[in-house]
Amino acid sequence: MNMAEWLPVAFLALMGTSMLVYVVLDGYDLGVGMLLPRADALERDTMIASIGPFWDANETWLVLGVGILLIAFPRAHGMVLGALYLPVALMLVGLVLRGVAFDFRVKAQDRWKPLWNRAFFAGSLMAAASQGWMLGRYVTGLQDTWMSTAFAAVIALLLPAAYVLLGACWLVIKTEGALQRRAVGWARAAWPAVALGMALISLATPLVSETVRARWFAMPELIALLPIPLVTVAALLGARAMLEPRTAESRWCWVPFALVVLVFVLGALGLAYSLFPFVVIDRLTIWEAASATEALQVIAIGCVLTVPVIAGYTVFSYRVFRGKASPLDYA
Repeated sequence: MNMAEWLPVAFLALMGTSMLVYVVLDGYDLGVGMLLPRADALERDTMIASIGPFWDANETWLVLGVGILLIAFPRAHGMVLGALYLPVALMLVGLVLRGVAFDFRVKAQDRWKPLWNRAFFAGSLMAAASQGWMLGRYVTGLQDTWMSTAFAAVIALLLPAAYVLLGACWLVIKTEGALQRRAVGWARAAWPAVALGMALISLATPLVSETVRARWFAMPELIALLPIPLVTVAALLGARAMLEPRTAESRWCWVPFALVVLVFVLGALGLAYSLFPFVVIDRLTIWEAASATEALQVIAIGCVLTVPVIAGYTVFSYRVFRGKASPLDYA
């Protein structure tokens, strides 16, 4: 395989990895934002403190993924962003609203603090639902049919539930006492919707895409791919079994979060297998969408320099701010 063939594949892998890291890292803090209305004032401060050192940096991975789409696959960028202009705009409004609310809620007078809490919740929900809609449209190849629209609407409802489960599991790790026990309850309440959503998406995706159906249900590929859904089911059941107060208060409090992350990773692997070698399924392959090989070589130099810095900073920040969160204090 020459450079013109493998460079687009490498950039697609890097873009997919960046998007997956973003979904996991920003997913839990979006989930925490959507859980704010369920907590009291002191608990909200602790919840915000649990994501405070990370939430802004988590979005760096989204910038990286979209940046790679723009410069490495410009034709796909135009096609995808053109079809998803409105949900992308709504997602950005939600993320901006979260950023404003995050800073203002800790500095505003007490009578205005509930307003900024609601704004943080609204921004989190708006961003999560928009991402779900975009994922549904993307998986169906940006088709404009009633089935693809219904599919996108279902995912727009279910992805926020998955983020809530992820966020609640994060709070199980980062909090203690009454809030930790409440986080266990929130996670258990979100779990059925996530399990149902995974089942519906797994059944519906082959129906809305003939390409996906052919790739998953041909033999012997079907047998080789069975570990993905089987391990996903096992991870979901394992997470539910570990969502108990006694487990949350032990050193194994991280296990539910890790198992839910595994579900996201397996879902991403299944999606990658379903789509490859397309950037936009049935419409544009990675080689058709890729920039010139010379341009990709220059872009690769930039990625070699920047990606390790982003990854290193992410690991460093999570290591520095490990342990339990405490209420915010700006005194």
